[in-house]
Amino acid sequence: MRIPLRLSALRTLMKNQGLHAYLIPSTDPHQSEYVPLLWRRREWISGFTGSAGDVAVTLTKAAMWTDGRYFLQAENQLAGSGIALMKLGMPNTPTIALWLGKQLKKGQRVGVDPRVLSFAQFQKIRSDLNGLGITLVSIECNLVDELWADRPPAPDGQIEVHSLRFTGERFQDKLKHLRKTMAEAGTKAHVVAALDQIAWLFNIRGSDVQYNPLVIAYGIVTDKKAVLYTDLKKVTPELRRSLGKSAEIKDYSAFRAGLLQLSRSGQPVWMDPSTTNQWIVELLGRKVKLLFKESPIVLMKAAKNAVEIRGMKQAHIRDGVAMVKFLCWFEQAVGKEKLTEISVADKLEQFRAKSKLFRGLSFDTIIGYAAHGAIIHYSATSETDIPVRKKGLMIVDSGGQYPDGTTDITRTLLPGAPSPEQKNFYTRVLKGHIAVATTSFPVGTSGRQLDTLARRALWDSGVDYGHGTGHGVGAYLSVHEGPQSISPTKEQAGTPLLPGMVISNEPGYYKAGEYGIRIENLVYITKDAERSNRDKTFLKFENLTLCPIETRLIDTRLLTKEEIRYFNAYHAKVRRTLTRFLDKKEAAWLAKATRPIK
Repeated sequence: MRIPLRLSALRTLMKNQGLHAYLIPSTDPHQSEYVPLLWRRREWISGFTGSAGDVAVTLTKAAMWTDGRYFLQAENQLAGSGIALMKLGMPNTPTIALWLGKQLKKGQRVGVDPRVLSFAQFQKIRSDLNGLGITLVSIECNLVDELWADRPPAPDGQIEVHSLRFTGERFQDKLKHLRKTMAEAGTKAHVVAALDQIAWLFNIRGSDVQYNPLVIAYGIVTDKKAVLYTDLKKVTPELRRSLGKSAEIKDYSAFRAGLLQLSRSGQPVWMDPSTTNQWIVELLGRKVKLLFKESPIVLMKAAKNAVEIRGMKQAHIRDGVAMVKFLCWFEQAVGKEKLTEISVADKLEQFRAKSKLFRGLSFDTIIGYAAHGAIIHYSATSETDIPVRKKGLMIVDSGGQYPDGTTDITRTLLPGAPSPEQKNFYTRVLKGHIAVATTSFPVGTSGRQLDTLARRALWDSGVDYGHGTGHGVGAYLSVHEGPQSISPTKEQAGTPLLPGMVISNEPGYYKAGEYGIRIENLVYITKDAERSNRDKTFLKFENLTLCPIETRLIDTRLLTKEEIRYFNAYHAKVRRTLTRFLDKKEAAWLAKATRPIK
């Protein structure tokens, strides 16, 4: 069925429901960053295959909103579909609500599946539309599903029990901690919808979500019992033994009945408004007192224990070896072999895959060559892929999943010779990176307070970068994790940084149409024994990432003696740790790449 025919069929269903517009966001019932195939409804209705995009369909028009990564791809894929492209971030691009306000009359109705919007998202859109005299209504039967005849089945990979040697804490002990926090908040139950929270709490991993070792499931935890709702065909005897009598396992389809039972109990329920979908809130109804607050699991998961940190260190050694092998290969291949952004990304994945413990990428590898490097979240497609030549700069942002940890690293490569301007901005990015890496801060400090450290050297040159400096990372979980963040704007950046949190350190500089620069390491937070005293405990960052940083782009005149000392010490650690895993050629390359700078 071609896209115009799909839209026509959808409009027929809309009329039957008394709707004047219908929303099809990219999200799923668990508000996942990466959406499993069976829930990629926006892709099916529009033909657009990018990861970000929200569609609104009225009885006569349709439009899709996406960001700058996908403008070219969206223009090509939406051509002839009858869906107008709305470019987010561009002047005069209306919000979905404002666009609907122009298309509809007061009193008309906009429908949406309440499962695909979080409670917070639903309330925001409803408020915006109410201000225009338009009503947002929940339509529990997803209209796209009624049309999608060849919809992919749900993933059926078996659930893996994540071993205690990786988690460092039994499910039963996590459950005890969670219940204690719930009781302190005056709640008797907690509905868990975010897949990474469920994976962490129940000590399970799976293959249901691309780039994330997650299992499609819900959880309900009360003061007396815990229930995991998932596809029973994926449950193993090992999982049942692991959970024991501490949790029941019921089919995913039984979650609705579980919510209705919880509603009848009248118990106060803790709900995370950003990860719990609107459908859950509606099913619980008004009989239950709801506490809308970030899930306590978020912070419990973010502060890794000693076993998880040890695993992250091992994963980063393994990942560092793959990166060095890749960098050695690239230096020899560029200018000699026919390379493109996509072929370079594929080659890097091959180096990671040589490890027996490699479980897949942690996100879609970003290879941004030349002007593409200036697009912060660029993702090469068949339409945008370009040759990589022996000149200019190239950003390589990539990561892997291993049973003991998750990695995320960015390096700026120099295929050719640098310009003085490139060396200036690269060195200023490096100064910001070092400033964050070497800072010491008192307990209670937030990422927002540290963000300026990364930007100051760039501000001195009158430039800045348009993204946060750091995001949290999970332990064999999602590569983007909260609540920890180093950012001037994100709400979560106000969260105090705690020991055990893993966070990225990735300042950058981007010259539109020419090149991009970014240097990213993952770090973990630990006590700074040297600076802590009787009155105040101080914290510091320790590097997890082990990989050379390009020295030919550095203008050492801009670095202080302390910065040079730190940089050389970091490279010495990289060389000392990784050399024994390399062959003679790779070891020689690493020795050269990590020679001390002066």
